[in-house]
Amino acid sequence: MTKLTGNEFIQRFETYCPLWLAEEGDPVGLHIGTLNKPIERVMMTLDVRPEVVSEAIEKKIDLLIAKHPPIFRPVSRLTTDDPQQKMYADLLANNVAVYAAHTNMDIIENGLNDWFCEALDLQVEDYLTKTHEIPYEKLAVYVPVEAAQQMREALADAGAGEQGNYQHTSFSTIGTGRFTPIGSANPVIGELNRPEQVQEAKIEVIFPKPLEKAVLKVMHEAHPYEEPAYDLFSLNNPPKTYGLGRVGTLTDTLPLPEFIAKVKETFHLDGLRIVEPAEKLSTVKRVAICGGSGEKFYKDAINKKADVYITGDIYYHTAHDMQAAGITAIDPGHYIESLCKEKMVEQFNQWKRENNWEVDFLISETSTQPFAFK
Repeated sequence: MTKLTGNEFIQRFETYCPLWLAEEGDPVGLHIGTLNKPIERVMMTLDVRPEVVSEAIEKKIDLLIAKHPPIFRPVSRLTTDDPQQKMYADLLANNVAVYAAHTNMDIIENGLNDWFCEALDLQVEDYLTKTHEIPYEKLAVYVPVEAAQQMREALADAGAGEQGNYQHTSFSTIGTGRFTPIGSANPVIGELNRPEQVQEAKIEVIFPKPLEKAVLKVMHEAHPYEEPAYDLFSLNNPPKTYGLGRVGTLTDTLPLPEFIAKVKETFHLDGLRIVEPAEKLSTVKRVAICGGSGEKFYKDAINKKADVYITGDIYYHTAHDMQAAGITAIDPGHYIESLCKEKMVEQFNQWKRENNWEVDFLISETSTQPFAFK
């Protein structure tokens, strides 16, 4: 088994859920403590509340991963008389680091909105509203043939080579590299002032432009030469697009009351709110969904021809606007996002098996649902 540091875990996490996919101004990333330490116990939570902090301390958690950033707005005072602020001091005193992934977890492929669709048996067809349009770059790097596999694996671990539904894609050709070490060179192969030639592989991978720094970093680290030879290209390929929310279709058309019952059962709800226009909807086939507070995207749901739009925290006046626009909306609340806890821990345990990590991943057992239905 391999001991793990916080930095190593988050490096893998950010390959899956990159910071650059978060909406502008979203305070994602490390909020409290340090990642520069060994970690043995990691816990996933939706919210960071005093009760969750007590649970983390009791379970001797080293790193807390949260969907909702604990410091969403600037803190003007930090006093331990306030329970909400005292929890920050408790986290620091017990060396519990807190890292948040918010809208980037909503936007990523195989993220929270995809999990909602999976739970509701929806076949995903599109995102609800576009958030990012990311150009691609291509790296071509030349390595000795015997180092080629190590280089391909390192580049893939950094996120290079993901194309649509495929990952770890690359292309290699074999040729002859020629060089003469001079001056203060310290060659791995060859001797000073003597021409050398080596059978080399040219490895080509593409990646989204925001990954450039990370990809070049691992390329240099994995390369046996002190001065790697490589080319970096900007591509005119269609950019990679990302979006919030999802639009999908049910296998079978359902009567609206039956679909509402399905939503309640799927998310274990005692109640939910329905917004219905004057012309009542009878059946449901095409559904738009956006976790959290996505009321402002209801027009996108209409443009995507959704029969129903599911989102939380619908505001009174926005509900009137939805009615006037003729869209049926279901508000199951914000807490359905707690689905992220079990799904993310499934992902963490998969990485654990792949990398032989010595670490335990836990799901927070504390409910942070503030509402009850009577």
